Amino acid sequence: MNPRAITGVGVASPLGVGRLAFFASMQAGARAAPVAGRAEVPAFDATAYLGDKGLRSLDRLTKLLLVATRLALHDARLKVDGAWTQAGPKGDQVGLVCSNAYGSLEAITELDRVAILEDPRYINPSRFPLTVANSAAGYASIWEDLRAVNVTISDGNCGGLDAIACADSLLGQERAEAIVVGGAEAMSEALLLAFQRTGALGGEAFLGEGAALVTLERLEGARARGASVLAEVTGYGTAFYPPERESSLVFPSAEAMEQAVRAALADAGVHAADVDAVVCGASGLAAFDEAELSGICRGLEGEAPAVVAPKRALGETVGAGGAMGVLTAMSVLQGGARGYGLRGALRTEARTVLITCLGYYGNASALVMGRSSR
Repeated sequence: MNPRAITGVGVASPLGVGRLAFFASMQAGARAAPVAGRAEVPAFDATAYLGDKGLRSLDRLTKLLLVATRLALHDARLKVDGAWTQAGPKGDQVGLVCSNAYGSLEAITELDRVAILEDPRYINPSRFPLTVANSAAGYASIWEDLRAVNVTISDGNCGGLDAIACADSLLGQERAEAIVVGGAEAMSEALLLAFQRTGALGGEAFLGEGAALVTLERLEGARARGASVLAEVTGYGTAFYPPERESSLVFPSAEAMEQAVRAALADAGVHAADVDAVVCGASGLAAFDEAELSGICRGLEGEAPAVVAPKRALGETVGAGGAMGVLTAMSVLQGGARGYGLRGALRTEARTVLITCLGYYGNASALVMGRSSR
């Protein structure tokens, strides 16, 4: 991976909407207050950011993603007051890569209920497009006039980090000059019920929702247009280990985590001792938390940096989890996120942060980020 510049942030989360609100909450050690196993974006009102028109038929997932996309573009100064700026790339040079684990369960459940309990003739045709996995990303590109690549990634907890690797590849292929990249997941009755019935909630574990995006650019392009580089992405790694039994569907792999960490460090050209902090995906699920932490320790060869767990504050945001981890890493680099430590003490000035995500099915991903070299 070539070093990539993060020049903007768009976020709607249980800890606030927008970069300044999110980072202020992180630095204050704020935590969402879950109700019945879930934490939603409080008092979320998309019209405050998007206006009143064109939202009636859209679901919550799409609205969250639309708001985060708009905020990321404006925070990067690619847009000002809704219009493309003269200095940066325009719509045909800007793309979107978004992770989402479960799509719009809200729309799917609604249509199924109507079809089963009433009659298929009563299905609202304007809601049907929302059942397609890449619908939310498509709407976001249409809404913001993004005419370069549009990609939706669906691989569970690791998707938010894998989306950044995908965006890096697309930037390297010159498919876009800038890419808004991250993840989104919306709360729904079906998602909450599924996690409850599988015993994935309880104790410290709870579900969260939100959209977290960053604007990713080539370093030289960001500097040429005079953009403020908030952080740099320098390395990525991923791995997969199958379960010993084919019948095992859910499988936490410490080996995959170890290999992903080693690959990310090698890709970034840094040593384990250079890592100042780890932002992990521990959410309160004991078996998965233990496997992730074990893999991290082995991947770092016994080095013991501080480990931060933002899902303690945000909940399990699934497809958005890796992207929320990226934003947390940015907060760590700025001296915040001190209220979510699992072990160790954060250094006063962290320069290199490792972000990890452990998937439910034997997969794992890791990303290395650092302060801007500018």
